[in-house]
Formats: sequence, C-alpha cells, structure tokens
Amino acid sequence: MTFEDLNLTKPLLNALADQGFSIPTTIQHKVFSVVMSGRDVCGIAQTGTGKTLAYLLPCLRQVEFSKNRLPQLLILVPTRELVVQVLEEIQKLTTYQTLEACGVYGGGNIKVQMAELQKGCDVVVGTPGRLLDLALKGSLKTKLVRKLVIDEMDEMLTLGFKAQLNGILDLLPQKRQNLLFSATITTEVENLMKTYFNNPERVEAAPPGSPLENIDQSLYHVPNFYTKINLLDKLLDQHPEMEKVLVFVATRKLADLVFAQMELGYLNKIGVMHANKDQNYRFSTIKNFHAGTYRILIATDLISRGLDIAEVTHVINFDIPEIPESYIHRIGRTGRADRRGVAISFVTEREQPFVEEIEEMMDYTIPVLPLPEDLKISEVLTPDEEPKIFMREILAKPPKREEGGAAFHDKLAKNSKVNVRRDHAKEKMIKYGRPIKRSGKKPK
Repeated sequence: MTFEDLNLTKPLLNALADQGFSIPTTIQHKVFSVVMSGRDVCGIAQTGTGKTLAYLLPCLRQVEFSKNRLPQLLILVPTRELVVQVLEEIQKLTTYQTLEACGVYGGGNIKVQMAELQKGCDVVVGTPGRLLDLALKGSLKTKLVRKLVIDEMDEMLTLGFKAQLNGILDLLPQKRQNLLFSATITTEVENLMKTYFNNPERVEAAPPGSPLENIDQSLYHVPNFYTKINLLDKLLDQHPEMEKVLVFVATRKLADLVFAQMELGYLNKIGVMHANKDQNYRFSTIKNFHAGTYRILIATDLISRGLDIAEVTHVINFDIPEIPESYIHRIGRTGRADRRGVAISFVTEREQPFVEEIEEMMDYTIPVLPLPEDLKISEVLTPDEEPKIFMREILAKPPKREEGGAAFHDKLAKNSKVNVRRDHAKEKMIKYGRPIKRSGKKPK
C-alpha cells in the first residue's frame, strides 16, 4: 500500500512527495480509515512507528476552511519540544493548503500566545497546563473543536497532567471525535477513556514491549558510576562509527554530573538536556544534536518519548530504568526509518533486577559483552553508592525516681500560711508618729 491508495487530497499527497514519503507505516494505514469513519480511536504503537503522521493525515484531510479561524483540531502533547515538532510536521504537510496552526506551551510568553490565538488558528498544538490556562482566560475558543488528539497519553499522566487533562476535556464540546495515542495502556489511561471516550476502537501496530528488530542490543556489567564514565569514554574513543550518541540517565542531577565528567574531553561536541534547563537552552541543544554539531547528548527520559531525533546511531543506557517500558522508549530513539541502530546498557549489581524485568517483558535475553581489558576500574564511589551503615540508637535509661509519698502532703515551711491578727492603730502610730483616725462628716 502507498499513500496514493489512501483517500488523501492532492495537496497532502504533494506535501508527502516533497518529503520523500510514499509508503505508510503499519500504524498509519491502520488508523487512517478508522479516523475517517468518525469513530474514537485508541492507537497503541511503539516509539518510532510514525504515530504523528498517523493522526495528522486523516485529521488534516477533514479540517474544513473557516472564515472565523476558530480551532477545529486540538492536539495535546506532554512537552514543549514535542509541541514544536508536531507544529513543524503540520507546516510541512500543509504547504499547499490555506491553514493556520499555532503552538502553545508553558515557559513561553503567554501574552504572545494569546495574541496568536486572537488572530485565528485552525489547529492548536499545546501542553495541557498552558492550554487550560488559555481556555480559562477565554483566549482559546473551544466551541468549534471537532477533533481532539492526545499524544503520548501515558507519559502525560506520568508527568502529573491528569487534573489539567480533565479540565480541558470538560471544556470541550460533547460532540467531537477523540483520538488517543500511547505506547502503553495503563489503568489510568483506561479510566480516562471510559469517562470521556465513546467506545474507542483499538488499533495496535506492535505488541507493547516487543524488541525492535533493527536494533542490536547488548549490555556490560559495570561496578560503579566512575567505571561507567571510563567505559563510555573508551567506547567513544575506540568506535568512530558512534557519530550521534544519545546517553540516557536516571535523574537531572546525574545528567549534570555525567556532563561535567565528559565535557572537557568533548568540548563543544556534547550537550545535556533535562527539565531544569530553560526553554531556549533546550531548543538550542536539540537543534545542535539534530544538526550533528553535538556528537553526544546526555538526557533524562524527557526526550525518550515522541521527539523525532533523526539518525541517532547509538543509545547508551547509562542507568537502567526501573520501569521496563521506559527501556523500549529509550532504545526506540535509534534504528528508525529502516536504519539499524545500537543500544548498549551499563548495568550495576543493584540494577540487575531491572534488566531481568525488561528481558521478561520482551521475552528476549540481552547479550552480555566482556569489559575491555584495558578499562580502568574505579574504586571511587559517589555518595549514593557508598554503603549505608545503619546503627541502632540505644537510649540511656533514665534514673528511677525515688519512691514518692502520698498524693497530699504537708507544705514546705516557706509555703505555709499563718493567720496573724494585725493591730492597725499601732502600725499607723509607728509609721506617722500619731494616731490616724478616719475622717468623717459631722452629723448635723
């Protein structure tokens, strides 16, 4: 099947031809007819299977020209980087159409975004928090929204956007088509679909968790953090084919630490990416990695979902994720568009149980490679790796109180009260030298 076989308009076909696309992926041709029928859709597909085009093509095919330019299509995504990426895809696909699209996200100037919406947009792409803010301010008009797309739904809930999602869904017209795309279907996703969706049809491109066939996976058993740094440095030095390497770490703090260790050796060839970096820095880092200026990008799971970073040759799991599905999302950054990719994992003893869960989910045993003979094994440990010694705190017993007496006992002498009859006349005589009598009026 080719895109010509789908019920696409000439402007869309021309735009696809300009990009060199001719054959739809599995999820794209499966989803197209269901969306065109008007039914709600739950699309399940792994990262890198073409989910963005899967919902954009049928939705853009059905967007109608409107003079007032109120949004007809609303697309929710979890991150600002994904907003920019989806917006770029829309602009490429609508080269031969008169259609306006705009993107809104937190961290951007809300007044600029309000002004852009005021001019009129047929399609709005945004993050849940900012979309809800704009809707409550009255800048985002939702009365003509006919299609809602929620992309990377499971990641959105993981990032804590449940309340914002519910708020947006409550503001939309009841009569609309809902399209949900997710790599995994969790209980929370199921509950949200039961509440807001109308008997959605499930379209599955690949079983969740199955290993991608065009990715060569392997792992090294490594004792600690600094040995991982030494191994990463050695692999980069010995393998020039590692041209565009994405290194995933568990936390923002660890991302900065790895970057600090590697920066001097790869000056101006390495970048770091996580949620604590400001908007312009994140966009610039992604741009440099796309362009090949950066050979290495150290990142948290922030960019393991949705973002299409072209031609990643290698994915390094510097840390093993605790959630098995996250491993699939990470390695899915390589081996895209019929290219082969390589995924290498560094595993400590503490992380071995996570590997076992991943292998069980994939029904695949990841090959173990021997460490290079000349690899320097570090004995230095990070504070998190140092063994914790927990000593039981033994409290000294307080001395026994002496045997007390009865509840009621005699007062101390100083606290005892003695009733004394006072001679006021004598006291005044001593004080004034004469008796003092009370003055009173003489009776008349």
